[in-house]
Amino acid sequence: MSRMGRVRAETSAGWRSFVRRRTAVFFTFFFPVILIVIFGALIRTDPTGEGLFTEPAAYYVPGYLAVVVLFTPLSRMGSEVARHREGSRFEKLATTPLTRGEWLLAQTAVNAAIIGLASLLILGLVILLTGAQIAFSPLLIPYILIGVVCFCGVGAMLGSYTDSQDGAVAASNAIGLPLLFLSETFISLSQLPSWFGPLVNLSPLTYFARGVRAATYAGAEVSTVAGIDPALANLGILTALAVIAFALGARSIPRTD
Repeated sequence: MSRMGRVRAETSAGWRSFVRRRTAVFFTFFFPVILIVIFGALIRTDPTGEGLFTEPAAYYVPGYLAVVVLFTPLSRMGSEVARHREGSRFEKLATTPLTRGEWLLAQTAVNAAIIGLASLLILGLVILLTGAQIAFSPLLIPYILIGVVCFCGVGAMLGSYTDSQDGAVAASNAIGLPLLFLSETFISLSQLPSWFGPLVNLSPLTYFARGVRAATYAGAEVSTVAGIDPALANLGILTALAVIAFALGARSIPRTD
């Protein structure tokens, strides 16, 4: 079987495994929906006031998308790797031609399909419930796909180095929650202490949020990076980080051959 055939077969198996877990399917789509309902429709934004949601609704689109782009790969990939370790499934995979990188690529493809569907749902609800004026950009697709690749790599590392599925999920939440709110998603740099600004640049999610906002929000502060459009510049940085994270994630998966 060719490499493409191996990846396709593992992707198909991974998708069937996901859809059989009804609880996982439900919460994958339910969590971002309830977040939009609470913050977007009930609390609402107040551009003329003070507090957390002081920007127009479209400003927070990257934050809503980040919920699935960040949390779904971290938790699903982390628990999947941990589950394979506990069930000695990597030992079984070692008897097949499938490599660790191919296995991770297949799992990443499954996550990309899931998150792509969830992102469409999120965008539709944001427009419907908040009235956000979103500029649909073709760059949204690569941002979501590359973001998934990046955080699947991080999730694979969490699943490889934690001691159980519960530990992987706990670690993903401990890492994901701070990143979600401190990566220019829901909270702008102006609302953070000045000394914290450089730390924001260490988060891959920051470049996802900046780029998606530059591509979809007409009111975004547009400043070129080395003369390059910010949407493209941040995509380039995110791509580089995704390559590194994916390589490290594949390397961290237990070697049993």
